[in-house]
Amino acid sequence: MTTKPNGRLAVLMPGLGAVSTTFIAGVEAARRGRSLPVGSLTQMGALRLGKRTEGRSAAIKDLVGLHSLDDLVFGTWDIRDEDGAQVAERSRVLSREDLAAAKPFLSTVKPKPGVHDPELVRRIEANHVRGERHAREKIAALRQDIRDFRRDLGATDAVMIFTASTEAYRPPVAATGSLALFEKALDANDPGVSPTMLYAYAALSEGVPFANGTPNLSVDLPALQEMARERGVPVGGKDFKSGQTMMKTVLAPALRARLLGLNGWFSTNILGNRDGEVLDDPQNFRSKEVTKTGVLETILDRQRLPQLYGNYSHKVAIHYYPPRGDEKEGWDNIDIFGWMGYPMQIKVNFLCRDSILAAPLVLDLALFMDFSRRLGWRGIQEWLSFYFKCPMAREGLPPENDLFVQQEKLLNTLRLVAGEEIIDHTGLDYYGDDLKPPVR
Repeated sequence: MTTKPNGRLAVLMPGLGAVSTTFIAGVEAARRGRSLPVGSLTQMGALRLGKRTEGRSAAIKDLVGLHSLDDLVFGTWDIRDEDGAQVAERSRVLSREDLAAAKPFLSTVKPKPGVHDPELVRRIEANHVRGERHAREKIAALRQDIRDFRRDLGATDAVMIFTASTEAYRPPVAATGSLALFEKALDANDPGVSPTMLYAYAALSEGVPFANGTPNLSVDLPALQEMARERGVPVGGKDFKSGQTMMKTVLAPALRARLLGLNGWFSTNILGNRDGEVLDDPQNFRSKEVTKTGVLETILDRQRLPQLYGNYSHKVAIHYYPPRGDEKEGWDNIDIFGWMGYPMQIKVNFLCRDSILAAPLVLDLALFMDFSRRLGWRGIQEWLSFYFKCPMAREGLPPENDLFVQQEKLLNTLRLVAGEEIIDHTGLDYYGDDLKPPVR
């Protein structure tokens, strides 16, 4: 069983943008009783315990030892020198009323200078960047920042949730294949080592769990996974599963369950916030495209059902459209076929709010990653795949992208840790002699 949380938990976020300020504003609003933490499994979720006939259940936050919302404190980095209130006002996520209520608290959230590579994020004019030039110096500075945050915020525990901008796509360099090679790359100040990797390395060096909410390469790399295991630190990622991809991981399992064929899936979005501006660069979009297009492969399984899924077309596009702001709109056109090959279509128009969907994921990941640390778990936390577009799994193990399988994995993990029975949903024992369980 995990140790109980004690003291404050510092949620450290590289990237003070629409997602992080919406998350902070929502936590503060919930603490003051102004709103409910809608979308948060840790705050509003409940677990069935035992058999259906027992009528037992428990709130997740009561069943396992998680920090309360009152324990949370916040530290951030950013390459722009705006405080949290300025960012929230510019991001136009919150209503005038909610912004006014959150402004006094958000104005106290002031980012430390961020690590920046202008070749990887070209659409943001950076004016708040760390001055160190060598990778080792940057890591030392970030580690000191982490220690300073813990001291200044009075936090006994810390987690890092990466919420900065999407970096331009680069294939993994050879130096990320092992920790020994990565250490040499750091010594050589290798340009293939990105800012996201430096934040992750600094966090792991300080024993701080790291979850990557972006498609950037970091703890999905063998070198940093090796480091996480050696240092005994939990890691998770990558890319928050919030809007269109969440719907994809709901609909694709339905097609697979009913054995309906797929000819094509076309997805497009319009988005006007800073994330949309960054993704307007083709190389930055390429990073997002990799995580958004990969989810269908493991769900539909071309290899086992080639007649149904062996030759479908899958296209994804994101268009920067400033008037839309954070109110993203996603369209999906899904061409399917059924009995005797007859074609059908599914059309989805999801008018969502990007940061409103992502904020509760930040909260849950912060609490669950700290929970994993107190359990003594290390390395990949596959049980948290529920939260990611491109979930990680150990080498040689295909990742699971089906949202419902991911949910059951998460809930059964919590039951197991709490000393409760894992639920398998067969239900044969409810029917006595009518449905005799098979003799083994």
